[in-house]
Amino acid sequence: MPGRSDTAPGRPAPGTPGTAAPGTAAPGASAADAAAADVLSAERAHLAAAREALRRMREHAEGLSADMAADWVSRQYLESLLDQRVAALADQPDTPLFFGRMDRDGDTARDNPDDESAAALDADEPGIATMHVGRRHIHDDDGDRRPLVLDWRAPVCRAFYQAGPADTMGWRRRRRFGFSGGELTAFEDEPLDAPVQASALLTAEIERPRSGPMRDIVATIQPEQDVIVRAELGRTVCVQGAPGTGKTAVGLHRAAYLLFTHRERLARSGVLIVGPNRAFLGYISAVLPALGEVRVDQATVDDLLGAPTGAEPAAVSAVKGDARMAEVLRKALWQRIRKPEEGLVYTRGAAKFRLADHEVRETAAGLRGTTRYAAGREAFAQRLAHRILVLMEQRGEAPDDRVQDQVARSRPMKQLVEAVWPKVTPEMVLHALLSDAATLRAAARGILTDEEQAAILWPKPPRSHRSAKWTAADRALLDELADLIERTRSLGHLVVDEAQDLSAMQLRALGRRCAAGSATVLGDIAQGTTPWSARSWAEVLGHLGQDGQVTELAVGFRVPGSVLDFAAALIPHIATGLAAPRSLRPGAGALTVRQTGDVPKDAASTAAALLGLEGTVGLIVPDAEAGAHTAALEAAGIAHGVLDLASTGEGERLQVVPATLAKGLEFDHVVVAEPAAIAAAEERGLARLYVVLTRAVTSLTVLHSAPLPAALTAG
Repeated sequence: MPGRSDTAPGRPAPGTPGTAAPGTAAPGASAADAAAADVLSAERAHLAAAREALRRMREHAEGLSADMAADWVSRQYLESLLDQRVAALADQPDTPLFFGRMDRDGDTARDNPDDESAAALDADEPGIATMHVGRRHIHDDDGDRRPLVLDWRAPVCRAFYQAGPADTMGWRRRRRFGFSGGELTAFEDEPLDAPVQASALLTAEIERPRSGPMRDIVATIQPEQDVIVRAELGRTVCVQGAPGTGKTAVGLHRAAYLLFTHRERLARSGVLIVGPNRAFLGYISAVLPALGEVRVDQATVDDLLGAPTGAEPAAVSAVKGDARMAEVLRKALWQRIRKPEEGLVYTRGAAKFRLADHEVRETAAGLRGTTRYAAGREAFAQRLAHRILVLMEQRGEAPDDRVQDQVARSRPMKQLVEAVWPKVTPEMVLHALLSDAATLRAAARGILTDEEQAAILWPKPPRSHRSAKWTAADRALLDELADLIERTRSLGHLVVDEAQDLSAMQLRALGRRCAAGSATVLGDIAQGTTPWSARSWAEVLGHLGQDGQVTELAVGFRVPGSVLDFAAALIPHIATGLAAPRSLRPGAGALTVRQTGDVPKDAASTAAALLGLEGTVGLIVPDAEAGAHTAALEAAGIAHGVLDLASTGEGERLQVVPATLAKGLEFDHVVVAEPAAIAAAEERGLARLYVVLTRAVTSLTVLHSAPLPAALTAG
């Protein structure tokens, strides 16, 4: 992750005696300057050795063959593993292989990066004196396979993030490195037993302009973030994170850490990242591959549940998304079981075996609601077949399990089961529920009010479930029904971002996918923009079915303080009781608020000026006005991309972003057009505006023709 640094060769690095041009001290330099130049030269040599070792590791992996596999299936699986290994060892020349170094107490810690004692991996190993911390493990190819770089996720590397004056963890010094592209340009030493001082290299890396998708934060993880990242696999962690606190990055790094620590287990059960939209997933897509994790699935809720084919008013979706619908669906499904009108007659040779209708009824009643619907249907047939076997035994026969299976699969049995316990699909059940008032009334009695039932009942029902246009809320209901019919497979770990925006039924759907695992739940209650947004994390965790610890990240590292303070004026109006976030960066001059007569034209010229600066530019506009702003940019001849539900808008530094797609994104410079229109466009419009105003890392320009919302100007 460390890239451009403000500390360049030939200029002193804060916290060090100084740095010099590559490998040499400047003429007339002091002894301290010369010593710093020697250290920098040695570290560069270590970097070159590490890069060469990585190249040999990759060549070795490419030379491995799956031919020794015993069969075709095993060979395909082994080839897949080898391909993943090769991909994980890919070198990125503009990315440094290590970003930090730790030196032990005592005289054993020397400035020679190639100290043999670095071979120790165990934090309790007394021989370890020096370690370089990077994105992946790199070892030499000698007999000892001496590590040149340790993976940041290794237990011993925890000290790089946690050691300090209160607990040095047995280490003497932390060293950070500055890079330009892939070239090491500076270093900065921090004595761990001295009072903590601001790190210029760390600050420069946090504030470094964006280019392209989100990058990893392994070099800048803060102690409170590290605690979350390294939480045990069995723990569900919920992170309430204000804008700019790095909650999304923390969640992704936790996924990478768990995959490193529990590789074999999670390779079987799987890890899934769930984001709010495709643009967001495109934005975060490079983080895990940069950390060597090339096989982690990413999806939106629509990807998991099915893309909606219909639309409906938000008020209707709010009722369908309510947790009470789970009981309505359960009742609707089990009401499909009918009262037997007759018993069962099974013929075997000349003998006939009869079960009375009350026996069939008792069997169905004993199974109803005790298991999944499909499993109950199968058990119903088997239990009736077993009763027939008992009758056979009473006549002196000696039937076995094969005979029971024959009875269960016989035509009379199939006809009876279909009449009493019919085979259904989720679509059939939901279609019947939403299209027939009597069916809905029977299932929702005492659960939904008459008004709520009327709201979700289709005014013009489709003729069949095959012609139904399912909305996003319907998709969550179908998923609930699918699980009531057959159990949903659980993953090992689920990372859910922007979780506050999901309905109770959508959360239940995600909870089923980590029922036997754990989750990392990320979001910000203040950024809840849907009518059904959660009001507390206890509510979210309850719907997920997870017992989790809620951790708050309230200190922002990315959003300038002046920008965050401006947006925080909305907090009392959108998240009562939530403390206002604060930023470690004052951000003087980062905020501009300007009234103008022609917002699209002024926004285009402002964006053009910002393109003259370093970094990305986001023009965030009311959804209904995206076309007008795009036209203004085209008229001015300004190259730009446009984000939509199907595109990430990659390839251009300037992006036009509809306000509803801004969540989770980040730009160096942001221009917000017409805040009042953004706030007025939806029920929780002020929360949407809060999201929009907190996307800037370097500067925010607010342009408006209509008066600003009163919440921004009060006081």
